[in-house]
This record gives sequence, structure tokens and C-alpha cells, in this order.
Amino acid sequence: MFRKLLIANRGEIAVRIERACAEMGIRSVAVYTEPDRFALHVKRADEAYFIGDDPLDGYLDARRLVDLARETGCDAIHPGYGFIAENATFADLCADAGIAFIGPHARVIEQLNNKPGTRRRMREAGIPVIPGVSSDIDNCEAALQQAEQLGYPVMLKAANGAGGRGIRRCESPEQLQAAWERVVNEASTRFGSAKVYLERCIHCAQHVEVQILADSHAGTIHLFERDCSIQRHNRKLLEVAPCPHLTPEQRAYLGRLAVRAAQVVGYENAGTVEFLIRDNEIYFMEMNPRIQVEHTVSEAITGVDIVREQIRIAAGLKLAFRQEDIRHHGYAIQFRINAEDPRNDFLPSFGRITRYYAPGGPGVRTDTAIYTGYRFPPHFGVLCLKLIVWGMTWEEALNRGTRSLNDMRLQGVKTNAGLFEAILAQPSFRSGIFDTSFIATHPELMNYSVKRHPEEVALVIAAAIAAHAGL
Repeated sequence: MFRKLLIANRGEIAVRIERACAEMGIRSVAVYTEPDRFALHVKRADEAYFIGDDPLDGYLDARRLVDLARETGCDAIHPGYGFIAENATFADLCADAGIAFIGPHARVIEQLNNKPGTRRRMREAGIPVIPGVSSDIDNCEAALQQAEQLGYPVMLKAANGAGGRGIRRCESPEQLQAAWERVVNEASTRFGSAKVYLERCIHCAQHVEVQILADSHAGTIHLFERDCSIQRHNRKLLEVAPCPHLTPEQRAYLGRLAVRAAQVVGYENAGTVEFLIRDNEIYFMEMNPRIQVEHTVSEAITGVDIVREQIRIAAGLKLAFRQEDIRHHGYAIQFRINAEDPRNDFLPSFGRITRYYAPGGPGVRTDTAIYTGYRFPPHFGVLCLKLIVWGMTWEEALNRGTRSLNDMRLQGVKTNAGLFEAILAQPSFRSGIFDTSFIATHPELMNYSVKRHPEEVALVIAAAIAAHAGL
């Protein structure tokens, strides 16, 4: 097993990895740039090293991170998600330095980053794929011709895209022409490749993904599925495991498809196979070669520590479980509590956290890197914390989610917690029937009221009295 592990990330995922390292007897090494000097992942690690004043550059400098790992005696690097987690060059640099990369091999990352090529591989393996063009499109005229054959609406996507970025829905030739330059430019600047491709738009589908684990001893298993349909502009807001609407037969079929997809590309470590489901038709969408933000709900229903398994697999060990050992129990929901204002077009809200109190009780978990007094930086993203609730039944999970959201205190920045309370109260969501159109087709959700807890009201009154008295 590894002795020392460098975490090439920040925030809540870095803290999550540090906890796994502590339980496994592995020393954790954090890295940080200037805005993260007082971050929790820096305080929590066994060692921490400064990697530059620029907020982003240090976290993106693959060679520097590998050199630091070597200098500090690390024998493994965990990239978390985002930043360079899906960078094949980074995985190669780790291998060249004799440092274990906690993730799949570079050649697999490279394969999966090529979305059109992956589509072809899956289709050849008999896995149903969203209808589309399984090759890069060079110019707008070719895109218009292909779209005409597919039928509108279509999705114009960056070939190397990830995280819901580099995607535009086009309802007509005019929209496709208008979106072309924007998507090509975003693909080039964000993903390092101007290549794009087209897929048919699958309306009002369930976005379902399957968590898989694969070792270097030909062992591949799945940890069942997650529903990620509650999203806005392709950005996930809330995730559920398992999917409330799936039949046992569909669940088993999805699991088999995901395992086959992983085997097709020779996958090792933790990964996610994503599907769209509509009218009992299941379509492969993509495979993500990393741990995902929403891995927590899979852990909640199976009891498997996915980060621990990632580390074990990278150390050359066999999976700790066989497929027949894995059972799912109850339902779990993850809320991405973001520093943003849903009632103001989700405008980001950054600043100092004046008070943070995490909810607790049975079946409640929070993954975060914030604390009271922490200054939430504007450089990285809006995720404050992940609130995860589990219940033996769907109704219990819903009620526990409402209670936990109400218990939580997060002041100093605006958040989307009120939106989640409104979603949990919505009848169609409570019925377990929802799809990717849910947010768009329920605009009334944005009319939620912001609750004022008694202690907050007292603070506002005290501040007003002090201001009036000139204190």
C-alpha cells in the first residue's frame, strides 16, 4: 500500500480524499494557491505546499505537481475531479516518474476524451448509442447537412468536452449556425481541441449514470445507478440513488451495459457510464474516467467507500467485493449547495461565510471545505458543500432532506438551498417521476420564499439598532 499521497485538487474533494488516506494509514499532501492559503483542505492535510499566487495555474501545472510529489516522497497522486483529472498527459507524467496515478491509464483517458471515437467503440460492442455523427465535423456546412439528416433539435458538442460544458441545443439551422463559432471556440479554449460533433436531442429523458469499479485483475463491478436529471443548462443540481422510476429488470440491464462499456475500453479504477432513458429506450451518452461529484449517493446505498477502492486498485490490489456482494439499500439524495442566487438567474454569490452549521442526525452527511469565517473565493466555482441524506424509503429520504435543509445554517453568501426545499415539495418530484426538463417546466420553483430563522432575525434587528444608534 502507498505510504504518501499527493492530492492534486482542492476544496471538498481534497478533504474527502484526506479522510480516506487517514483511515488507510497514508500520509496526505495538499497543494494550494494564494486564495486557498487558509482553506480547510490545507489545514486538514498532513503536509501542505504552496504552488503559486495565480488561483488556477498551480492546480493545472501537471509537471510541477508530479515534480512536487517526487520531491516530497509521494508514491501516488489522486487528481480528484475537474482541473487535470482527465488529462492523459498528467497520467503519463505520473507513470514516467514512477508515481501511481489514482485513475485509469493514460491511453484509456485519451480514448474516452474522444467522444465520437468512444461512440463508435460502444456501437461496435452492441451498446445502444444516442443517434448522431460518430466522427468530428470540420465546418458549419457539414454540420448543417448532418443535422438535416438527424432531424432537429440536435446537440452540438465539443468532442473532448466534460462537465456539461461545450454543449448547445439547436432547434433549427439558424440556431446551429449561430452556435457553431461559440461551441468551437469554447471547445478550443476550455478543452484544448476545436473538434465538435452532433447528436440527436433526446427530449424529456432521464439522465442516469452507473458507477463502476474495475481492477487490474479482470474484475469489473457496478454500484448501481444514480439519477442526475435535475439539472439546469446541462449542470447537475441534485442526484438520487437508486433511480426511483426504474424496474428491477431495467436496473440489471443498465448494470450489465455499464460493465460491458468499461470492459470494451479496458477500464481500471472508478468511472461512470452515463445514459439517457426515454420511453424505455436506453442510450449510451459518455463515460467519465474519474470519480464524480455525486459518488456520495452510491456510497450511501451500497456502503462501499469508492475513494478507498480507488486507492486500493491503483496499488494493484483486487477489488474488495464481487458483484454478488453488492446490494443497494434505501434511497439517497445529494444536494449541491452552491453560492448562487437561483432567483437572480443563478448569479454567483461570493464572500465571507459568517456562520456555518452543518445538519446532522441519522442518515445525514455533509462533504465540504467551508467553515465559519472562511472567505469563499470567486476563482474556482460555486460549490459550497454537498448535503447527502439517506432513508430506508423514498418518502423517508425526501422528508429527511427537507428537515436537513431546514436545519442547515449557511450565512454570508446566498445559496440555492431554498430551491431544493421547493423541489422536494413538488408533487411530481415526490412521485419519483422526473426528467431533464423538470427545472425548465416548473418555473414556479423560482418563487420560493427565503426562510428567516429566529436567530437570523435577531441578528438583523440587532444590526439595525446598532446602525440607528451610531454604534
